[in-house]
Amino acid sequence: MKPQEKPHCENLTKLMDFVLLDFAEVPHLQGLLFALFLVIYISTLLGNGTILLITKVDPALRTPMYFFLGNFSFLEMCYVSTTLPRMLANLWTQRRTVSLVACATQMCCVVVLGGIECLLLTIMSYDRYVAICSPLHYPLLMNPRVCVQMVAGCWVIGVLVPVGLTFQIFSLPFCGSNFINHFFCDIPPILKLASGDTFWTEVMVCLVNVLFGTAPFLLILVSYGKIISTILRLSSSTSRAKAFSTCSSHLVVVTLFYGSGIITYLRPKNQDSGGTDKVLSLFYTIVTPLFNPMIYSLRNKDVIMALRKLVYK
Repeated sequence: MKPQEKPHCENLTKLMDFVLLDFAEVPHLQGLLFALFLVIYISTLLGNGTILLITKVDPALRTPMYFFLGNFSFLEMCYVSTTLPRMLANLWTQRRTVSLVACATQMCCVVVLGGIECLLLTIMSYDRYVAICSPLHYPLLMNPRVCVQMVAGCWVIGVLVPVGLTFQIFSLPFCGSNFINHFFCDIPPILKLASGDTFWTEVMVCLVNVLFGTAPFLLILVSYGKIISTILRLSSSTSRAKAFSTCSSHLVVVTLFYGSGIITYLRPKNQDSGGTDKVLSLFYTIVTPLFNPMIYSLRNKDVIMALRKLVYK
């Protein structure tokens, strides 16, 4: 692979800030978009906050599956809070300037939380695999101590690697255009603005994508391959339906999150792909966190019962 050469910053002023274009191409819709995203943000916080609350206070939900679900809901609240507040401020004030440090911080938080989400989704699929394929060993393999260690491992790994990647990216010189055609500081549009040789940085980005994207996704596919095989061998149709219902919500979330992410980062790029990237990014950064509470509650009798207890208490 030939390294990609970009103009160096000789006799040019290095950038100290960027401009997030977000949805500036539709100025007549700024008010409507602000109202829409504000409702989405509040709904996301309320929905995931409710799931987090009931998994903590309801004794019937103190199981590994709901422990992971509570952590996942907390993660989604953090994830959506790294992008939507900045976008709402931009839409309200029409001031889209973001400092180099603020941009680096936002990108680091997005990558950290996105990586942890990939790892946590993998752990949740392993939990369902053990519950369905090895039910007799489930209490031993998924005891509270192991569950806490798994979640802690996700956070440790998810923080250390992206921080190094962010430092590497923002060590590059930026001295050309400062317009980011996105609604948050994402890796691809930032790399487009970097000057000099970005080859090794792009190699590092690929390695991080493999670690947090490809590898977890393959593990999830293997887990669900074994889960589906086990379910199909069950003699009773009632048992098959019950077993599938315990993992169907997680499977839907995985499909939404990884489907939009894979299309965004693996599809062929061209000069006019910025608008499409923004729309696709909305799915895994905003739409998925919004629908997660509904996906996990609509077909889950335990969650519905816990919600009723919370409402009528």
